[in-house]
Amino acid sequence: MSKPLSLYVDTHGTAAEGVNDAAIEEAIKQVEALGGMTPRGIRTYLGLNKPIYRATAAYGHFGRKAEGDAFPWERTDLADTLKAALL
Repeated sequence: MSKPLSLYVDTHGTAAEGVNDAAIEEAIKQVEALGGMTPRGIRTYLGLNKPIYRATAAYGHFGRKAEGDAFPWERTDLADTLKAALL
């Protein structure tokens, strides 16, 4: 599948006032860095094809500080881009 069939966001009522889940879904779809939310785009953006999993193989990653870019799925560098897409 080259493009996702759907995207579901449920903030469980914690979204900022005036921002609904559907608006967040649309904002995520607009983020070019993710390659249109395709599996390849997400993999490429997060660098998940690199051998980065050794650090998580023992003891996982919860509660640990990442050294460098060891846990790219925890980055928040797209937060400002997503906020801008919501406005």
